[in-house]
Amino acid sequence: MRIAMFTEVFLPKIDGVVTRVVRTLEHLAELGHEVLLFAPGDPPATYAGHRVVRVRGVSLQFLYPELKVGIPTPNIARAMDAFQPHVVHAVNPIWLAAYGVLSAGRRDLPQLASFHTDVPNYTESLRIGWLRHPVEAWTRYLHNRSGVNLCTSDPMVERAREVGIRRVGLWPKAVDTVAYHPGHASAQMRARLTDGVPQAPLVVYVGRMSREKNLDQLIEPMRRLRRRVPGVRLAMVGSGPQVEELKDQFDPAWTVFTGYMSGTQLAQAYASADVFAFPSTTETLGLVALESMASQVPVVGARAGGVPFVIDDGETGFLVDPHDTEGWVDRLEQLLTDQCLRERMGVAARKETERHSWRAATEALVRFYNQAIQAHR
Repeated sequence: MRIAMFTEVFLPKIDGVVTRVVRTLEHLAELGHEVLLFAPGDPPATYAGHRVVRVRGVSLQFLYPELKVGIPTPNIARAMDAFQPHVVHAVNPIWLAAYGVLSAGRRDLPQLASFHTDVPNYTESLRIGWLRHPVEAWTRYLHNRSGVNLCTSDPMVERAREVGIRRVGLWPKAVDTVAYHPGHASAQMRARLTDGVPQAPLVVYVGRMSREKNLDQLIEPMRRLRRRVPGVRLAMVGSGPQVEELKDQFDPAWTVFTGYMSGTQLAQAYASADVFAFPSTTETLGLVALESMASQVPVVGARAGGVPFVIDDGETGFLVDPHDTEGWVDRLEQLLTDQCLRERMGVAARKETERHSWRAATEALVRFYNQAIQAHR
């Protein structure tokens, strides 16, 4: 099968959407399918044997400096006509992927779109709430041009339907349980994350540092937690447009900001922690929570968005109402001070992730591609 895929984000950017795209490309190649990927910015020319068409990107400095919006050019049309795809996949269509939707429509091609980021909700976090309704209408219009729409968690299937998106299915969750494994725990990494005090209890966050991640909701819980769990440390792994503001807000005596990590270092950061804290309320899935669980580290996450689809409350981690400060303190304290509970939950979390492979998720995606093709016919 030949698949033209349009994505709003790709390498060298690192986030949950990019991870799903690259893992999908790898497994589509193994299954014998060919992808022509259109991506903004400065991506590699190929990935997993698939050609990548670079689309000139413009940075949204005033809103989200890390994000580059792809500007459609005639080169896209030429590449599409030469490739002759069987199906077009628009990953989170807003701008460049929206052009993919329109391009597929002009060529009368089967379409599938995937809903990874609740952009209408993000407008509130990014303080541009006045755009919420126009963005919601645009999202609904684009997705409803597709024969199949996919979400990565059950709560987001419901959310997509609330927005008015039709023909919605579930693209199964997946995580790399080889790359993320408890065996990657490292004394050297733990010393780095605790600022040279490896015996200290350690809470870790991994991911983008931007307003929609609600990281400021950890400031007061961590302050109160230090009264109950002496010496507890917080490691913030990643970066983003809010990182400097967060550095000013969190107590530097007890907080380490590492910057971006990837590969072995990232796997070590997960596995070397005691607990993973995930306050984001806007996740469509929460891949970083799955990666922590695969590392046998339980997660305390917000009871919002797609996170409850990942965490089995009381079994593989804890869910807390987003603004329940005492709830966050209680659950973090419980895991940090009860080693037996922490280990039991960690083992249960690891066992759960072993059920969800990228290969199985990609095979499901191929079935959805065929469904889109049949629906178009």
